[in-house]
Amino acid sequence: MSLSDAARKVRENAYAPYSNFKVGAALRAPSGQIYSGCNVENVAYPEGTCAEAGAIAAMIAAGETEILEAYVIADSPSPVPPCGGCRQKLAEFAKGEVKVTLATTDGTEQVMKVADLLPGAFGASHMENS
Repeated sequence: MSLSDAARKVRENAYAPYSNFKVGAALRAPSGQIYSGCNVENVAYPEGTCAEAGAIAAMIAAGETEILEAYVIADSPSPVPPCGGCRQKLAEFAKGEVKVTLATTDGTEQVMKVADLLPGAFGASHMENS
């Protein structure tokens, strides 16, 4: 299954009764395995989780810690970038040159690199003197 197909499929399972804005994400790890996640809303809005976070959690739960490629899809007029928190989460597990495809359900895609999504990202190297 392609990243696009995995993200499209999982997006349908999103729990978004408040915003009706379903998002799906899929990640490829070095093993070739694809991990996917969807957004899960909660009536207490800050308690919801993003699709990217769900996919990363599935990857970590399976014992992998590196993202080689990511795909995020939503039903929107233009490709929707990850929120700030998810940009930082992606940067934790993906090198700066890793490709992130942002897509709409009608087929529009925009390809970016993790470093372009989060320039000047805070990383472990900032903590080396701690």
